[in-house]
Amino acid sequence: MIKTIIDKLLGKAPAAPRSRKPKFGKRDEVPVQVHGIDPNLVDRRAIDVVQTLKRSGFEAYIVGGAVRDLLLGLRPKDFDVATNATPEQVKNLFRRAFIIGKRFRIVHVVYGRGRENEVIEVSTFRAFLDNSAAEQVSGNERTSKNQLAGLKHAVDASGRVLRDNVWGPQDQDATRRDFTINAMYYDPETQIVVDYHGGIADAKKKVLRMIGDPATRYREDPVRIIRAVRFAAKLNSKGFKLEAKTAKPLVECEPLLNEVPQSRLFDEMLKLLQTGHAIASVAQLQELGLSRGIYPLLDVVMERAGHPFVQAALMDTDRRVAEGKPVAPSFLLACVLWQDVKQGWEKRLGKGYHPFPALQESIDEVFEQRIGDVSGRGKLAADMREIWVMQPRFDKRTGATPYSMVAQPRFRAGFDFMRLRADIGEVEESLASWWQEFSQADDARRDDLIAQARDEHRARQRAQQQAAPKVHRVTKKKAEGEGESSPLDQVAAEAEGDAPKKRRRRRRKPASGATPAAGGND
Repeated sequence: MIKTIIDKLLGKAPAAPRSRKPKFGKRDEVPVQVHGIDPNLVDRRAIDVVQTLKRSGFEAYIVGGAVRDLLLGLRPKDFDVATNATPEQVKNLFRRAFIIGKRFRIVHVVYGRGRENEVIEVSTFRAFLDNSAAEQVSGNERTSKNQLAGLKHAVDASGRVLRDNVWGPQDQDATRRDFTINAMYYDPETQIVVDYHGGIADAKKKVLRMIGDPATRYREDPVRIIRAVRFAAKLNSKGFKLEAKTAKPLVECEPLLNEVPQSRLFDEMLKLLQTGHAIASVAQLQELGLSRGIYPLLDVVMERAGHPFVQAALMDTDRRVAEGKPVAPSFLLACVLWQDVKQGWEKRLGKGYHPFPALQESIDEVFEQRIGDVSGRGKLAADMREIWVMQPRFDKRTGATPYSMVAQPRFRAGFDFMRLRADIGEVEESLASWWQEFSQADDARRDDLIAQARDEHRARQRAQQQAAPKVHRVTKKKAEGEGESSPLDQVAAEAEGDAPKKRRRRRRKPASGATPAAGGND
């Protein structure tokens, strides 16, 4: 300040302002004796990708969450690789490699086929650019496709990055990543970890810290808000906490998510709920003040997280992931929205609707109001519908119904759904046990189980008839167990295609000498 005043008095020209150079961090090569990563936890296919790239003269490292998990002694679910090779150069080195993405162009290197396939995601080192100097477009990914065509670096009006495909050196690539513990590079050949931002130190202190100014980084990509919650939930059991400066802008920046495509938010919601930390994710959202506003369907999950059925579904999802079993979004969402389906169904029955159309209309209404326009909605909706329509059919345990039920591809999902209903007392435990045994029994035992169910059904009906006041004579047919059907029975019958047929009224024989009514067929 004083120097500036003296310069003015002496008539000296003011010095040119110093350009603010971003801090790219200092390269720190950490040996195995310090970081302690077990090489046996590293996927052989990821090592093959690294070695192939290095043999061709490129730099290549395992990067991101895989390095974080390896440092913590966990076996990573996915392995990503970062390199200075361009996407085209990477693609040319592998027999089955595909360039994907527009916002970030990356390469998927595919190993194996069918269910055994594994994808190694390969990204090119990106330059750290000043987003204020990027091309600005007026809309978003969908409304500005023509403007974005051919652009390598573009942002929208709020500063959200829509294109980021400018390549750069490794230190800049590390700076543009989100958290310090996700910005480390591991060379499986030399077993060295390259760290630019103190990621190893933060891992030891159990701190989740954003690289750079957190509010600015959330504006660049608001999905980082959800990622912050997910990482905090995943690492909570390890004692990790969000750094105060990283957590502070989360609520303030939450409205920025309104500009993110719904399909991307839907995918991020599923990652929160289906990566094995659903209960912890709900707790983190509540703790951070993010219970509402991220995504409408997630709002429903948060509202119902304390409901016994939804809580059981979340816990069951976490358990299945921990056991290495597959989980499907259709199952969890069917659990979350079952309350809506039931309420809509009961409301229509009260208005005199026929049971099966009432159930179908209720399902359609729930899809329209809750699911919205997301990618894969058709398959998702079909699976959810099948789970829901199957529920009343579990009450019918006679005839051919049980055999056709267990033969359905989605039987297991429908049964697991009913099993959870039994766990919270919504259906009888004996019903779930019967179907469990029937699904695993041989044909002879299945016949015995059906006979047993038929006898139990007749016994219940006889007991009900004896308890009810007799207002008219019971016909022989009803006494044998063919009583009035409930709405659930009618839905089950219609689903099987054996709904009771309408009785034809017998025409009265005209009296002798009488003339038939006009228009008759006699």
